[in-house]
Amino acid sequence: MLLSGVAAAQKTPVEYVETRIGTAPSTTESAKQHSEAGSELKGQTIPAVGAPHAMTQWTPQTRSTETKCIAPYYFNDSKFQGFRGTHWLNGSCVQDYGTLTVMPLSGELKVNPELRASTFSHEKEKTSPDYYGVYLEDYKINAEVTALSRTAMMRFRFEGGEDNFIVIEPNSDEGEGYVEVFPERGEVVGYNPVHRIYQGSGQHAGFSGYFVLKFDKKITQFGVWNADTIVPFAREITGKGNREKLGAYIGFGVAGQVVQVRIGTSFTSIEGARLNLEKELGTKSFETVQKDTRKSWNEALGAVQVTGADKDKVLFYSALYRTKLSPRLFSDFDGKYPSFAGGTPLQKADGFDYYCDYSMWDTFRAAMPLHHLLEPKHSGDMMQSLVKKAEQGGWMPIFPCWNQYTAAMVGDHSASVIADAYAKGIRNFDLNSAYTYLRKNAFEANSNPKSYEEGKGRRGMESYLKYGYVPLEDSVWQAFHKREQVSRTLEYAYDDFALSVLAKGLGHTEDARILQQHAMNYKNVIDPVTGYARGRYADGSWIKSFDPFAKRSPFITEGSPAQYTWFVPQDVAGLSRIMGGNKAFINKLDTLFEQGHYWHGNEPNHQIAYLYAYAGEPWKTQKWVRKIIYEEYDTGMGGLSGNEDGGQMSAWLAFSMMGMYPVAPGTPEYVLGSPVFKEIKLQTGKGKQFVIEAKNVSDKAPYVQSATLNGKPFTRTYLSHQELTQGGKLVLEMGSEPNKKWGADPKDAPASLSK
Repeated sequence: MLLSGVAAAQKTPVEYVETRIGTAPSTTESAKQHSEAGSELKGQTIPAVGAPHAMTQWTPQTRSTETKCIAPYYFNDSKFQGFRGTHWLNGSCVQDYGTLTVMPLSGELKVNPELRASTFSHEKEKTSPDYYGVYLEDYKINAEVTALSRTAMMRFRFEGGEDNFIVIEPNSDEGEGYVEVFPERGEVVGYNPVHRIYQGSGQHAGFSGYFVLKFDKKITQFGVWNADTIVPFAREITGKGNREKLGAYIGFGVAGQVVQVRIGTSFTSIEGARLNLEKELGTKSFETVQKDTRKSWNEALGAVQVTGADKDKVLFYSALYRTKLSPRLFSDFDGKYPSFAGGTPLQKADGFDYYCDYSMWDTFRAAMPLHHLLEPKHSGDMMQSLVKKAEQGGWMPIFPCWNQYTAAMVGDHSASVIADAYAKGIRNFDLNSAYTYLRKNAFEANSNPKSYEEGKGRRGMESYLKYGYVPLEDSVWQAFHKREQVSRTLEYAYDDFALSVLAKGLGHTEDARILQQHAMNYKNVIDPVTGYARGRYADGSWIKSFDPFAKRSPFITEGSPAQYTWFVPQDVAGLSRIMGGNKAFINKLDTLFEQGHYWHGNEPNHQIAYLYAYAGEPWKTQKWVRKIIYEEYDTGMGGLSGNEDGGQMSAWLAFSMMGMYPVAPGTPEYVLGSPVFKEIKLQTGKGKQFVIEAKNVSDKAPYVQSATLNGKPFTRTYLSHQELTQGGKLVLEMGSEPNKKWGADPKDAPASLSK
């Protein structure tokens, strides 16, 4: 019994990860009530295999398209079409790009993904961040994949006695892929051109997803295919852009056998994919690759060690896993990567790894701050990658994906993540260059129609600088979100605050003063009569027809005015004063939660539950955070209440289960909530450890009664980044009834700009 207990205690973090959470439609009441589009009800996650932040992740494919808002895998599907080397933006409603699919089959050669697909059962799936295995019932094939950052290995055990094939397909919806077979050396190479989305939608992005596959068994049959036409013994095919599926196939005879495939991928060239294959994967065995990737995940997830119920550990470590799928590594083993916003010439990352796919509108809130806290070196590389994008494209990107400008969402949150990195002591990137381009975004309206249309510069900036808000007359046709003027104003005001932190730190005193003034522009769109965010015309008048609880308003991004009103993280105290003081502020928060207007499935809501701590009632933060954790998340396949969005949905959960949240990135503060675990150990670098102990915590005891920090009485409702990184211990006494006095003193509240 003693040995059994020791073995159980030694279970590693990766063993708690369920990679399929979020692959089925959401089951939460909040999602059902507030979602409009069908895609909003889905987590849009995939069971991704590969190292943290991998260039190419590998997933079972149940949908064959690279179409917007269609993820490669859905739990409710019953047919397996192959393993996809994917660049799907984790949990998004965008599109995959530069992908390939590898499918084994036996008997009659079928190339169309729907026709070749095999029935499979979830009972015979084996899923982990380092491995995925499945049994293909129609073909009697056991299919497995493991992967590193840029490379992968597959193993197919053909149990039947019929002809055995492997189909290779570049998933170009446009029919522009290329494949070439070299049977004499057991190799298949190719590429899949990448196309833009949002700005320049459908245009070539200037680069492709390249691949090299090497097989360990003699190829006895081969050929290429286009649509329904199969051409035996043909060696290569180039798509003509006719939106037809195409690819290659190889065969290995009829004997039951095991075939292994070694795969290299790249965004630079076939040669780059081959280099990655040789340098990263080399001659490693399948088991060694899996072991190496498992180790990298245990190191990444093990930065936080928790003590508590196994179900909570599954919820927590699965969330932490999902936060580490993006941004993705974009540079080859030798540092080469395609130029930002054009592809050519190839660039070389010296002394850092180059990343892309940030989903910035979502991840600036908690996912990027979580990287800053747990992996500062990698985080600095991510900041340097943003700097290089700005230097190569001329403007700091706002939502950089597909290695391109997009203007996909509102705000300008590169300012937030870079200022937050600076505020938390991360310095391994070019601060001065970063500031130069962030300042350009904040002080200049892009007057060049062509580059503005391409996505460079803030949208609606001319009127924002003129009026201090974006008036209702100013629709932005050169963006995916074309109105949403109030949301733009609120987010620009916050971004200006974040940039003021960087300006002050770098000695740009006058810039910092002006930016702090701009940070107060939020006041221009909060109606003092109603106390809610409200559309405003250029003459200063408010829109007449107004319902703060309307689920969608044209001047609000993906939500209601009542939800977006609370996006003033830089000056919560100032927002409270506009509403009439803390009592009115609390009443409005209560209305949002108690009447069901809160929508956790979309990111602008994520900081709201923590705002009670600013107004003297942190016990309500404890109450609602704990309620959200268990009502909006679950370990089932529908256990996310909305799109994962690059890791943000899970970052909220990871932070909140630890008992804190970064309400205002750019400030080195984490607002305290209600930890789920009895003990949380944060490895914060240089051998330092910060421990949070929650005595007597349980589902029925979510309330903080008292606290000590390093043995001394503690009443603040926030921790500083420095306190975490220096190491120490926070002890919280938890109880079933709220202590309404703890943290209620105004001096214990987190900072506000006008406080």
